[in-house]
Amino acid sequence: MIEKMRRAGVWLSLILGGIYNLGCSDAASVEPLASRSYALVGDALPGLSSTELAAFEAGKDAFLEVEGLEDGLGPVFNEKSCARCHFVGATGGSGTQFEVRAGLLQSGVFNSLTAQGGQLFDLFSVANLTGNERHDIPDCTLAKNGEPVPANANVVAKRRTTALFGLGLVDATPAQTFVLLAAAQPPSIRGKVNMVFEIATGQTTVGKFGWKAQVPTLFQFSGDAYLNEMGITNPEFGTEQPPLGDSNLVAACDLVPEPEDDGDDVQAFADFMQMLAPAPTVAADSHAQAGDLLFTQVGCDGCHRRNLTSGTSPIAALSNQTYHPFSDFLLHDMGSLGDNIGDNGTATPTEMRTAPLWGLRLVDQHHQLLHDGRATSLSDAILRHDGQAANSRNAFAALSSSAQSDLLAFINTL
Repeated sequence: MIEKMRRAGVWLSLILGGIYNLGCSDAASVEPLASRSYALVGDALPGLSSTELAAFEAGKDAFLEVEGLEDGLGPVFNEKSCARCHFVGATGGSGTQFEVRAGLLQSGVFNSLTAQGGQLFDLFSVANLTGNERHDIPDCTLAKNGEPVPANANVVAKRRTTALFGLGLVDATPAQTFVLLAAAQPPSIRGKVNMVFEIATGQTTVGKFGWKAQVPTLFQFSGDAYLNEMGITNPEFGTEQPPLGDSNLVAACDLVPEPEDDGDDVQAFADFMQMLAPAPTVAADSHAQAGDLLFTQVGCDGCHRRNLTSGTSPIAALSNQTYHPFSDFLLHDMGSLGDNIGDNGTATPTEMRTAPLWGLRLVDQHHQLLHDGRATSLSDAILRHDGQAANSRNAFAALSSSAQSDLLAFINTL
């Protein structure tokens, strides 16, 4: 990988949890993740080889890198580095940045407005750059506000940056685990897998990542984000996204031939995410212990499953590990809580992936919960649940105030 010259300084982050132990249940010969502790949020997985740890550190450097015109930034983008979005608690955490998605929803059918730029409308353009960089593109006519949402869009939704801690374990979990998990759920809350296209294999497979589970692997997640969040093309995503669908705006604003990344950075991002450890949990006091029981009693763990087990992996530290993200990673119809965005694999406009709860306590401190930040507290987030989660929402609402506090105390230990 070409040595990068600029490094971004970022704050620190957290997000961790648990899921249903289904599939890949053979006892592992290594210490289960559940019994391990980590010195700091943002640590690498324990048990990595020296070669793997070096790849993790190199990936973290790439993740921190601030991109510029010479790297292929733009012509439109949401941020200049991965870490400027993923920073809460530690590098790789959630963030306070929201991307904007929009489209036209008519009679339940979603139109991404592809001819007008597609459903993702970036916040900035290279016209925002100043100094010598801006002088390198004197003929660029883009507006500084990135891509305004088209006037004919009748759906506009925000999506908050999610945390990446522990996601290598999810990446290493077989697709069939999620298929079986969906089949085992009762009809009233039965989720479904989002079937999406995996570029590397040319096959349709189970999506795991993103608010709609629209991305199947961390490697594809890396390439997708490099293009769509920073405007940097790469081997799997080799075509620039023209601002507002106008390809004539690209040449004058983009200086580097495609692909702008030869794939090294994409692999480095994936290495960092794969080997990023789950964040540590907080010791449960008597209130949190009582809340643990209530979490099951009101039905939260019907979708926010406690335990999941990874499959085999070339990285021994990821193989056959039981972990606890508190999610089934399945799509559920959330009714009014859905974002009304479609064209994300087989997800319908009202379906959303169950958000993992591990490390949610740090996001809560920012009072921006749920996919679009509409909830101002953890209890508000629960009470806004709808659709297949309505019964659990109502059960939570029926609890006494002290019981509600206990349940929230439990979630704040994850």
